[in-house]
Amino acid sequence: MCTALGFKTENNYLFGRTLDVCSSDGEKIVLTPENFPLVFRDGTKLQKHRAILGTACVVGGLPLYYDAMNADGLCMAGLNFPDNAVYHKRQDGKINVAPFEIILYILGKCGTLREARAELEKLNVCDISFSDKLPHTPLHWMIGDGTGELVAESVADGLKVYDNPSGVLTNNPPFPQQLFNLKNYSRLSPYNPRKPFTDKLDLQPYSRGMGALGLPGDWSSPSRFVRAAFVKFNYLTEGGEATENDFFNMLDAVKVPNGCVEGANGFQYTVYSCCCDTGNLTYTMKTYGGAIHSADFKSGADGTRLITAD
Repeated sequence: MCTALGFKTENNYLFGRTLDVCSSDGEKIVLTPENFPLVFRDGTKLQKHRAILGTACVVGGLPLYYDAMNADGLCMAGLNFPDNAVYHKRQDGKINVAPFEIILYILGKCGTLREARAELEKLNVCDISFSDKLPHTPLHWMIGDGTGELVAESVADGLKVYDNPSGVLTNNPPFPQQLFNLKNYSRLSPYNPRKPFTDKLDLQPYSRGMGALGLPGDWSSPSRFVRAAFVKFNYLTEGGEATENDFFNMLDAVKVPNGCVEGANGFQYTVYSCCCDTGNLTYTMKTYGGAIHSADFKSGADGTRLITAD
């Protein structure tokens, strides 16, 4: 379970997600400097690349990013996509990347969403696990910058890349079905109902908020998709500019409280939420317990060693 969101204002772009799992795996904010050598499983090497900042677990010296942005303001997040994600055998004529490499590869090579789309068209997501003890996770990805968002899904007939006019991604079903499902909620409104279905009965609203009556409140993937989109497109910012606090307020609409959603190994909850502020090039993580950790590219982005926040 996870929800990703992109939010554009006149002068800034914010991108982030919730990570909804049963427990923390010790993830931290990690800066991959532009001179940290990246060696991919197909033999591709990026000795120099864009610096990358986000939340990752470092395993065997490699940052396994859950979500991140690069120094050009391109952002990317991987979300669980069980039963639908299909990874393939190596293909000649394609760039073969493992699922755990794709965020590093795209953010290392691409500076814009347009470049990311062109690079994604060349990729084949391979059925390669990091190790026997760390099998791959079924994922799909949202990528965004100030020009918009894309969704990439590796399914049975290859890697599909979709424009994402909603700027939202959750989990199942596949993205085109999630987007279509929004049509079922097209009559929802932040305003009180203006006209009842009949004038023969007194059906005036008895509470504020009834324009959104029917907005799903559960934590299923389709419901979170609808709720996140509704909040995003109706959220009011002061002076038209969204702050990091505004972004976390939006993500709070889909935050999962501990004890409410059964998972495979306990109850799932929002272990952390994050916000990539591409205007200030800052990355902020907010944990379930309320701790806030922030980092930027100002120190060490041109180095050769990973920098991990305390």
